[in-house]
Amino acid sequence: MRHLIPVLALLGLTATAALASPGDQRPGHRAEKPASVELGVRPFFLVDDMADSRLKQKLQQCAQRGQFTARDFSIGHRGAPLQFPEHTVESYTAAARMGAGIVECDVTFTKDKELVCRHAQNDLHTTTNILVTPLAVKCTTPFVPATLDADGKVVTPAKVECRTSDITLAEFRTLRGKMDAFNPAARTPQEYLGGTANFRTDLYSGLTSGTLMTHAESIELFKRLGVKMTPELKSASVTMPFDGFTQEAYAQKMIDEYKQAGVSPRQVFAQSFNINDVLYWVRNEAAFGKQAVYLDDANTVADLPGRNELVDYKSQGIQIVAPPIFALLSTNAAGDIVPSQYARDARAAGLGIIAWSLERSGLLADGNNGFYYQSFDSAIQTEGDVMRVLDVLARDVKVMGVFSDWPATTTFYANCAGLR
Repeated sequence: MRHLIPVLALLGLTATAALASPGDQRPGHRAEKPASVELGVRPFFLVDDMADSRLKQKLQQCAQRGQFTARDFSIGHRGAPLQFPEHTVESYTAAARMGAGIVECDVTFTKDKELVCRHAQNDLHTTTNILVTPLAVKCTTPFVPATLDADGKVVTPAKVECRTSDITLAEFRTLRGKMDAFNPAARTPQEYLGGTANFRTDLYSGLTSGTLMTHAESIELFKRLGVKMTPELKSASVTMPFDGFTQEAYAQKMIDEYKQAGVSPRQVFAQSFNINDVLYWVRNEAAFGKQAVYLDDANTVADLPGRNELVDYKSQGIQIVAPPIFALLSTNAAGDIVPSQYARDARAAGLGIIAWSLERSGLLADGNNGFYYQSFDSAIQTEGDVMRVLDVLARDVKVMGVFSDWPATTTFYANCAGLR
């Protein structure tokens, strides 16, 4: 347990109040539900940065009350990866400390078909220290250094691919999590591990943090932290079936681990980008299927489903859709942020809506804010406009919740807006 003490101190927890390591997820090593929500300074910075408006006045008044509680509207996307390595004990605990009422474990599997928390089956080279461990030799694609020209510009970027399916669970447990990043100009594996975006930090990615977890261990941690759970069944990088492990068995195994842990289906929002996974749960695990979430993988507005397709989702038993934020928002002639056509169609179809993901786009005031803001970027002028985005999503689109990389922001807004 010694290796977590520095991180726990940063989170305001005692060493006895949190899980030690994946190997210590057993009675006697318990992480308790945080006694209070600690928002830190960011939500208040965002409010101060807003242009004058009635919303800003309302949020300023709310900030003065100073007492906040966890809310289901606030969903910890991969935990709290704006500052902590994603899908780690430290990231999950930070999310709960900031009042996320629901926390996400993205689910994939190892070579021996054990479920673990990783955003992708093939991201170990960007989210862990695998390249500087003996396990690097087991990677699907060994490290190939970048080729640079005489001026140091990249001619061909560094290449490598390491999958959870390359290693066993026992080997997975030896790794440490780091911020999801890489250096395309790397000439060595050590250099490749760099590249963290300048709006994130490596402060909590040292040898004392980045504790990886199995899916089952995440369930136990979430139970102890008192949060609901939203596992996402990730697409496999290997061909399925994998050594006899079918897609259906994969989807079933994820649900079985909740049942084995005695978790009520009402506490679980199973997700997938694969509609067949969602329909499998709807048809074979009705209690969990009631609030299974179909994730939309649209890259542009033109890729989004129309009203008839959304109605068809509902007719098949899907109750909740989760598109990226840009799918739900647009601008009107006056330049105001307003609900999109997709948002209106999804509501008309009777679907619940969850939005992803806030706090992933870095600085907003410089414009060109990329994927999540593409349909309404012209309306974004300051960092504080995040609060305007949340207000339209909650008040006008009426989303059930919002994924965030820094859940303090969504927790604060949900408290001020009276959302559960």
